[in-house]
Amino acid sequence: MEAEEFQGHIGRWYHESEPWWPEPVRAPAGAPNVVVVLLDDVGFAQFGPYGSDIETPTLDRLAAGGLTFTNFHTTGLCSPTRACLLTGRNHHSVGMGRITDLTTGFPGYDGHISPRHGLLPAMLTPAGWAAYGDGKWHLTPRDLQHLGADRSTWPLARGFERYYGFFDGETHQFAPNLFHDNHQDPLPRTIDDGYHLTEDLVDHAVEQITDLRNVDPDKPFFLYVAPGACHSPHQAPVEHLERYRGRFDDGWDVWRDRCFARQKERGVIPASTRLSPRPDWVPAWDSLSDDERRVHARFMEAFAAMLTHTDEQIGRLVDFLDATGDLENTVFMVLSDNGASSEGGVGGSLNDARHWNGRESLERIDEIGGPTIHNNYPWGWTIAGNTPYRRWKREVHEGGVADPLIVHWPAGIPDPGGLRHQYCHAVDLAPTILELCAVEAPSELRGVPQSPIEGTSLADVLADGGHPEVRTVQYFEMFGCRALYRDGYKAVTFQPIQVDEPRPDDEHWELYDVRVDPSECDDLAAAHPDLLGEMIVEWWRQADTHRVLPVDNRPFSEFTLTRPRSTPSPDSIVLRPSPGMIPETSAPDLRNRTHSIVATFDVGDTGARGVLAGQGSGLGGWVLYCDGDSVTWHLNVATRRFTTVTGPADLSAGRHVVELRYTRTAELQGLAALLVDGVEVGRGEVGFTIATRVSMTGAGLHIGHADAYPVSDDPAAGQAFTGALHTVVFSVEGDAHVDPDEVETAIAVQ
Repeated sequence: MEAEEFQGHIGRWYHESEPWWPEPVRAPAGAPNVVVVLLDDVGFAQFGPYGSDIETPTLDRLAAGGLTFTNFHTTGLCSPTRACLLTGRNHHSVGMGRITDLTTGFPGYDGHISPRHGLLPAMLTPAGWAAYGDGKWHLTPRDLQHLGADRSTWPLARGFERYYGFFDGETHQFAPNLFHDNHQDPLPRTIDDGYHLTEDLVDHAVEQITDLRNVDPDKPFFLYVAPGACHSPHQAPVEHLERYRGRFDDGWDVWRDRCFARQKERGVIPASTRLSPRPDWVPAWDSLSDDERRVHARFMEAFAAMLTHTDEQIGRLVDFLDATGDLENTVFMVLSDNGASSEGGVGGSLNDARHWNGRESLERIDEIGGPTIHNNYPWGWTIAGNTPYRRWKREVHEGGVADPLIVHWPAGIPDPGGLRHQYCHAVDLAPTILELCAVEAPSELRGVPQSPIEGTSLADVLADGGHPEVRTVQYFEMFGCRALYRDGYKAVTFQPIQVDEPRPDDEHWELYDVRVDPSECDDLAAAHPDLLGEMIVEWWRQADTHRVLPVDNRPFSEFTLTRPRSTPSPDSIVLRPSPGMIPETSAPDLRNRTHSIVATFDVGDTGARGVLAGQGSGLGGWVLYCDGDSVTWHLNVATRRFTTVTGPADLSAGRHVVELRYTRTAELQGLAALLVDGVEVGRGEVGFTIATRVSMTGAGLHIGHADAYPVSDDPAAGQAFTGALHTVVFSVEGDAHVDPDEVETAIAVQ
């Protein structure tokens, strides 16, 4: 923002001059605060006001005092929805056609939101608002999530004045990797001390508003809170897990029927709605064995516990705003970024880095929901969570893109407790907030010309439940799945994720009148071919306008295994100790290749104990560490396969060198040897090594210290190194490429 032209008078001396100070920018009198709480992977039916029996008293309270939107839509995936919400533009238009991890090298999918597409905080702060962000970011590519990175995509560069949270798509709820403003931050408490991320995020949100109110009682604020909940891992305090024991023993079919009945009773779906049939690939609850039912019910108990715990933390924030007097004039929005997730597979997952659980789920049932498991529920609960809709997250049938939205604003909503049935989309929320704040979308931000806002304000809909729809056309695309909404009709086609080239001539487009059939049960394609044809043509026009092309349905594995790195990847690199963490995409790539790790250090009076280097966490990774008179290398493959090589070591005072040599002997197999001062002290066969990502929760490479949830439960593997660690040299040989087919085959036989 340019400084105003000086309006005083400057003479030769001060007594001949007249000083002048510009008026500080203040928001208009009576301008509202804005709070946006964005939940993750919560389906349409999982908020209490939408038919769920999961305990969400805060959401119930906000809905009773505000509005429940029954026809709100998202993109079907997290980063894209966040981009829509914060920019007011469509996700492909701003380069976020997918999550930041899965860029494809085309403009609509480059994973970087250009400064031409300003975010809400950057639009509001010049007009007099404070702007704070807490929680999941996921709008910065993983290879820029380190302390040596260009920070142009970090929250503070995009308009937030303070930020506290995590950058990745998911995180361990008891041991996240935290960022605070422009640096990384250690956990304020440990797992044993009762730490949980959602509580910490709300603590910081309260702190930020308190700091503002302590110096400025009237300045409005924009607060963006994005918990990890309820993305996997579904983790909650023990007392919350215990309160749901036995609550889901009737299974997903019964739960779905009961939820559907409550939805009709409450009017959140039209009376004409039919419950979409359970897909053939989801087993009937009655067809499961007793052990399967027990495990599957436990998975859902963990999800419910996490959601209720999150609701309580939102309640703390609401109560705080009530106590400060801010709640009355706060536009408080709570929503989800996409439908319920299917990533747990047909039988649920103990670790999303793998999909082979078998009887292990029963053996570890009492760990589900706690820190040692990266749990995600099975498909049956996904379908139930999206009641009454078809399919799920990552697709564009209604189960993927129809989501809950509650808006609470005592000072501005004329009919508290009302329903809003008008069609709307995440892209509409930014222009709504701007209009409610009486702020025009700027044509230029920080000297950068701005792209047009593509959403439409819902302010008139908030004020009048009978107002006509303001959004009559909206396109959708996710991994080749496509849809178009137009004037009450929806054309949609499903495209399976695949490696082979797509066959567009074989795809089937469906057509639904979603005004009376929102669950997409009655396909009208054969009855109205001309209308369907028009809508398909319109979809391609929208795709061309919003940078959706080329359509791409390739799977995750092709990107995560073969995408090029943005940072150098030399055959040898020298690393030094730092309290920070190096993300996986910027760390030496050791997967399935011959490599060595050489640590050089001095031992003094404190001895040699603790971590020399380690990557990942207790959910999967490796660690090289000392324990006084021994050295150890421990490999943890997704908590399923473990290899430990250890050997004696004379680590007396003075300089020492510890080396791990890994020799690849076959696909995903190798030989590990430990050397101390050039002498081999231990060796072991590695029958199965890490194939894809080391960590799904953002745990990276640490030099001289461990992740907050260490790779090994040996106390020394969780301790910062006590000696003077100088360097750790990583050297690699051979091709880092991992063949996706070989990986799938290897995983399938485990």
